[in-house]
Amino acid sequence: MKIAVYGASGMVGSRVVAEAIGRGHEVTGVTRSGGELPAGVRAVRANANDVAAAKELAADVDALVAAIGPSRAGGDHQEYLDAVDTLVAAVRGTATRLIVVGGAGSLVVNGNRVVDAPDFPAAYKNESLTVSQALENLRATGEEVNWTMLSPALTIAPGERTGVFRLGLDEPIGDHISAEDYAIALVDELEQPAHNHHRFTLGY
Repeated sequence: MKIAVYGASGMVGSRVVAEAIGRGHEVTGVTRSGGELPAGVRAVRANANDVAAAKELAADVDALVAAIGPSRAGGDHQEYLDAVDTLVAAVRGTATRLIVVGGAGSLVVNGNRVVDAPDFPAAYKNESLTVSQALENLRATGEEVNWTMLSPALTIAPGERTGVFRLGLDEPIGDHISAEDYAIALVDELEQPAHNHHRFTLGY
């Protein structure tokens, strides 16, 4: 399978790249800096707002992975939403899948989004609201866009690759997941699609 990973040098993106390469897939790593990537990865310097690059990649791969996120520093985060829209446009009407790395804030507990809880950390709120909006935008794309969003557990961080975790849909599963196990679930979804046009989640 041919996979292009935006944000290939980030915490999640780098682990998705490693997992996909380890399973024998052909991986293109897309970064803003064009920095060095692991052996066997084709490096492309671009950002997700580059319409021409996105369309060129979408025409040449089986899946685009958006391992990107809005800045936690503040602002309206429109650049991130525009980037997701660009990738949506690139795959629209094609067989190429779009897998978006989501956030836990859009998960739902008792009918309410996690991000709307009064005790949700203020430092993450703006970022989480923006990714939640991206999910709603994906849900509104219709059948011409084969998208999936994978939201992690409430906390995601570098850790152990165990291969042992649980999957869910819109409600949080556990409170933690390693970035390594997150990458396993994402590549599993690429290899055996089970959540087309849906968001799903995982945790311990």
